[in-house]
Amino acid sequence: MTSQDRTSSKRGRIAGISGISLVGALLLSGCSAEAQRGWLPGDRDTTNHTGLVTDLWVNSWIAATVVGLITWGLIIWCMVAYRRRKNDTGYPRQLSYNLPLEVFYLTIPIFMVLVFFYFTERDIATIDARVDDPDVIVDVRGKQWSWDFNYVKEDKYSTGVQASLNGEEGVPENLPTLYLPVNRSVELQLNARDVQHSFFVPAFLQKRDLYPGRTNFINVTPTKEGTFAGKCAELCGQYHSEMLFNVEVVSQAEFDAQMAQLEDGQLGDEYDRDSYPDDDPDLDTPRSS
Repeated sequence: MTSQDRTSSKRGRIAGISGISLVGALLLSGCSAEAQRGWLPGDRDTTNHTGLVTDLWVNSWIAATVVGLITWGLIIWCMVAYRRRKNDTGYPRQLSYNLPLEVFYLTIPIFMVLVFFYFTERDIATIDARVDDPDVIVDVRGKQWSWDFNYVKEDKYSTGVQASLNGEEGVPENLPTLYLPVNRSVELQLNARDVQHSFFVPAFLQKRDLYPGRTNFINVTPTKEGTFAGKCAELCGQYHSEMLFNVEVVSQAEFDAQMAQLEDGQLGDEYDRDSYPDDDPDLDTPRSS
């Protein structure tokens, strides 16, 4: 056996061992909770929608992985089975078309796209459906660079100011806090006071943009008590990275107690940028409301 053959054989063994190790690692990781939810930031039971989003995400990746493995397998098989041999001369017989293969390559992708479209449209329609009479309605107002929360039915409000404007990490306890009762239907009415923002709670697996002059909605039922981090997910100015907030999902009794501590009334459109006086010397100055 020549040195070249020995080198090729050694490389083949290394590649085989590496492949087996990779497959084993993937199988072992599939047993973990993180892998089962597709490494998404939220648990399946955080809200009534997180399980739906997780299933769509994980099943899509499973389908894509199966298709990828089949495709790579066919490519490698063709490379090995139809490689040029040492004693081959000339080119193999050329074919202009293969009708069964072309029909297969056309119908299978169309079928897959239709299946993905059906499940995606079905789940999006379920997630975006508005509740006729939600238990809690919160008018969320994004502003540079904080948040106002109007609890509509309770006629209460809380206004947020920036936790830090010096480039340093803010103190979580000083961030604006949105209180939601567990196992109660909630409608978040999303509005922007100045520029475009985006309301994002990673654990809820939902994000929705806020546009000036337009109201967007998120309907959700929190099903797990706890503290969840929220942020603006749309670049909105100099201190965008510090436009953070907390979400506290609490019992109904604690929610009622928190509402009793808030100010009466609502912070409406009068604090939007278009409503500021024309002679305001600095429209970009952070405001407390």
